[in-house]
Amino acid sequence: MTARPLLLATLEGYAVEGGFDRPYQPATCYSPTIALGRHAGPGVADGLWTDYEQVLDLVGELGLDGVRLTIEWSRVEPHRGSVDNEALDRYAQVLRYAASLGLRVTIALVDGVWPAWLGLEAWLLPWVVPHVVGHAQRVVNHLGADVGGVVVFASPGELARRGYLEGSIPPWRHGQSADAQRARAQIEEIVRLLEADPIVGPKTVRDAVTIDLESDALAEVRNASRYAEVHVRSLVKGAGPTAARSGLLVKHNGEWTAGAAPEVLEALR
Repeated sequence: MTARPLLLATLEGYAVEGGFDRPYQPATCYSPTIALGRHAGPGVADGLWTDYEQVLDLVGELGLDGVRLTIEWSRVEPHRGSVDNEALDRYAQVLRYAASLGLRVTIALVDGVWPAWLGLEAWLLPWVVPHVVGHAQRVVNHLGADVGGVVVFASPGELARRGYLEGSIPPWRHGQSADAQRARAQIEEIVRLLEADPIVGPKTVRDAVTIDLESDALAEVRNASRYAEVHVRSLVKGAGPTAARSGLLVKHNGEWTAGAAPEVLEALR
């Protein structure tokens, strides 16, 4: 019998944790446009930085194998060379809790957000490459055995396409096909380096797909043996410019409950 892929819901830290891009908070690549009022930041979001455990308690009931959790680089290294070990410890605590529930946790190292100190053009700048590698090694070393898998870039193709061709994410450029190609090449180089890295490489997940929260999409990939993991976006919707379109869980009067359409919840099971 062919093994089905692991089914994980995404938790994109920037959109769900709260505590970014306000005064005295970690600044990201979105901070300039938020400061200009072009869009709202995540604000307090869903407050999961302190309450991750509440949503993790419900993951198994949804029929999921676990979560893909973004380790937000801006929180871990808010200033170049300045590492917040308390933030790493908190992520480690979250992973230990998930493990105690029997959940798989794959971590994403970069989703659609990166520290402001890398600059808006991060994926064109060669000096960024060793910083990504160093961040990956630091995170995997610190989080240890509770890391089930590692995804280097949650959506690598989108960083180049949306950032340099569509202008819908940082660095907000349109129709720059040459730079899009260069950014894509540098992202691919980073992935190759980390797949070969003795610390990160053994944990990397090479056959994964991210899908939106739709019953038809779930049905199509639920038993697709070509994937090791299917990442369903998202466990909770979140807030700000990277928020998901919808979430499996919703919060009412301080309590988290299943909030997706019945056909979606049925497809998960």
